Amino acid sequence: MHIARRCAPPALALGLALGLLPGHAVAGEAPRLAAIVRDVPQDRLGASHEPGCPVPPERLRLITMNHWGFDGRVHRGELIVHQEAVRPVLRAFGKIFDERFPIRRMRVMAEYDGSDARAMADDNTSAFNCRGVTGDAGHLSRHSYGDAVDINPLENPYMDRSGAVHPPAAERHLKRTPATKGLIMPGDAVTRAMESAGWQWGGSWSPRDYQHFSADGT
Repeated sequence: MHIARRCAPPALALGLALGLLPGHAVAGEAPRLAAIVRDVPQDRLGASHEPGCPVPPERLRLITMNHWGFDGRVHRGELIVHQEAVRPVLRAFGKIFDERFPIRRMRVMAEYDGSDARAMADDNTSAFNCRGVTGDAGHLSRHSYGDAVDINPLENPYMDRSGAVHPPAAERHLKRTPATKGLIMPGDAVTRAMESAGWQWGGSWSPRDYQHFSADGT
């Protein structure tokens, strides 16, 4: 990867290399992803990372980028991912943005003290969080590795092996028709974008995990 200016700060250098900067559109320019990638400050990790997690903080990256909201406006959001997941995530979310698929909110898990239940209840789209599988805490979630993302959990429920639905308020969306705003469906903008990046969808599993995408299919 060629960086034109060696003196550029890391976030700026990576943004230049990926062709994502500047972050502010000029008058008349169509909205765009305008992503910036940088090392993760400790306060943006918070309780989502602790000693013994499988990925050290220095191998994680904070992505700040635009997304379309349920109000039809562009909002700024944040995701933390593994450094190796940056490019596929940006490719996928760039296509999702271009299709104007709505995302309720996109905040790092430190804002929820690492609680997956709280984040899902808030309909938060998130990626890295060092934790056990929801509903099966004896196994480490793929989110602990930074190469999985959950999108619009209230519209896209997860059913664990016991049959419990997460978040509980999403149970009504186990029925996927008629499609409503924010639902992820086979062949839609989100599944196509993630598949093009090589990530797999939990919506094809049994039981279903409609909100979940991961690099290795777990």
